[in-house]
Amino acid sequence: MRFRIYKRKVLILTLVVAACGFVHWSSNGRQRKSDALGPPLLDAEPVRGAGHLAVSVGIRRVSNESAAPLVPAVPRPEVDNLTLRYRSLVYQLNFDQMLRNVGNDGTWSPGELVLVVQVHNRPEYLRLLIDSLRKAQGIQEVLVIFSHDFWSAEINSLISRVDFCPVLQVFFPFSIQLYPNEFPGSDPRDCPRDLKKNAALKLGCINAEYPDSFGHYREAKFSQTKHHWWWKLHFVWERVKVLQDYTGLILFLEEDHYLAPDFYHVFKKMWKLKQQECPGCDVLSLGTYTTIRSFYGIADKVDVKTWKSTEHNMGLALTRDAYQKLIECTDTFCTYDDYNWDWTLQYLTLACLPKIWKVLVPQAPRIFHAGDCGMHHKKTCRPSTQSAQIESLLNSNKQYLFPETLVIGEKFPMAAISPPRKNGGWGDIRDHELCKSYRRLQ
Repeated sequence: MRFRIYKRKVLILTLVVAACGFVHWSSNGRQRKSDALGPPLLDAEPVRGAGHLAVSVGIRRVSNESAAPLVPAVPRPEVDNLTLRYRSLVYQLNFDQMLRNVGNDGTWSPGELVLVVQVHNRPEYLRLLIDSLRKAQGIQEVLVIFSHDFWSAEINSLISRVDFCPVLQVFFPFSIQLYPNEFPGSDPRDCPRDLKKNAALKLGCINAEYPDSFGHYREAKFSQTKHHWWWKLHFVWERVKVLQDYTGLILFLEEDHYLAPDFYHVFKKMWKLKQQECPGCDVLSLGTYTTIRSFYGIADKVDVKTWKSTEHNMGLALTRDAYQKLIECTDTFCTYDDYNWDWTLQYLTLACLPKIWKVLVPQAPRIFHAGDCGMHHKKTCRPSTQSAQIESLLNSNKQYLFPETLVIGEKFPMAAISPPRKNGGWGDIRDHELCKSYRRLQ
């Protein structure tokens, strides 16, 4: 009898310990996820070219098995544990959405402006952008969302040192880095870029039926930028929890942009001017690529122009209403054969949106392009030289910054715009289907 009582006590004690352990694990689980960007993961890098994982986004698998025998099966390596860990981490971080540099009372909400920075892997430029943000007046009121398509300890470390404004990091979950050996990365069974379609059909590569307008097959490194931009557009407007009831504007930046110290001051005045004097203006832009040497006589002036992708894609600001109109053009955006998101938007303004975009833009820019290398440039990066030139321009025009008022300098008549020249690189039906799926994904 005493033996049976003893066993019963042991069983009860075991259950109590297990229950306590579960409670402890549950209470600390979120904290462990929130610390995921800190050590020790901060010092680890995913293994490049390791493993694969099926992209479960409801994409119709594309093949041309009926046309010709498939390429002989290429052995695929086992999924690397670290790569799997990062895929899981990216998903979890996008779900948790840990805000930094805000109070813990749960009452914080964004103000009139949110910045979203598309980040790839140029930390030398991102450092300059962050430095320009640090110098901006009123930046402590602005939520800055960094949207990444490349996991980097160096980049995470840079962002971890941003202590002057609220910060959120999100991660494009279908990057080349996370899918190195299959779509949306480069599948070893994909057709070579310059292979002719007839030869591709005979070879049996899996996207043989879908070359672009110029007869070339997809290159993942070019496709990714447009994917990331469209995914990011959906994610920040529809999935970022703190923006669910947000009625302000979102300003879209890239890692090689540089902002003037009065950009927020000017932006708020532009928004007020838009509401009062240009309700028909669809979007705002902080500047163009035109070289300006002096702000004298133009620092307080903004123009109303026809939006052009080659002029007004820097510091593009959208309202939720403008976003909703873009969403209605999802099919057009996702099937237009151009790997550039901005050239595709230009096509949308002609072929799908209710009207051509009208943009409000300052004559003296408050945003600058510091990047002189990257996807379209082969020359050596010179970030320090570029930033020095921008700083020199801003210092020599310091007395003209922070204008008390803004006025519309000129309203240009809406110009007739021809459809932009296609650049190709977006003919693969797999890209189309993935692009259309983002609204259904977390």
